[in-house]
Amino acid sequence: MTTTTTHHGRSDRTGAAAGGLVTFAAVLLFVAGILDLFRGIMAIADDDVFVATPNYIFKFDLTSWGWIQLVLGVIAMVVSAGLFSRALWARVVGVGIAALLIIASFLSIPYYPVWSLTLIALYGFVIWALCVVRREP
Repeated sequence: MTTTTTHHGRSDRTGAAAGGLVTFAAVLLFVAGILDLFRGIMAIADDDVFVATPNYIFKFDLTSWGWIQLVLGVIAMVVSAGLFSRALWARVVGVGIAALLIIASFLSIPYYPVWSLTLIALYGFVIWALCVVRREP
């Protein structure tokens, strides 16, 4: 199998892999953003799916926490749309929003532990996928 080289010295196969990683990050960020949106709605509605933790250092009102999750989830979905269009700003903001969402998920571990750890892993993959791809000329 032969690979062609572009005028910038990168092979077509490398470019396709890079585009695939950005698409992977966009899909993960969109899905995780929707999940955060739903988690925010559940917290705002005072749903009983959240564990009551009386002695946690980082104590938040469940409704306030729900609004934070909801807003971060919406931002993540908007940024994922930018990632689908291969916008450079979206890659930079995507890493930042994924990092913020990792912190938010960490702070909510006592309230919903398995879900929080799952989202931390998803956002970690988003950061990885956005950071390993070189900037396109």
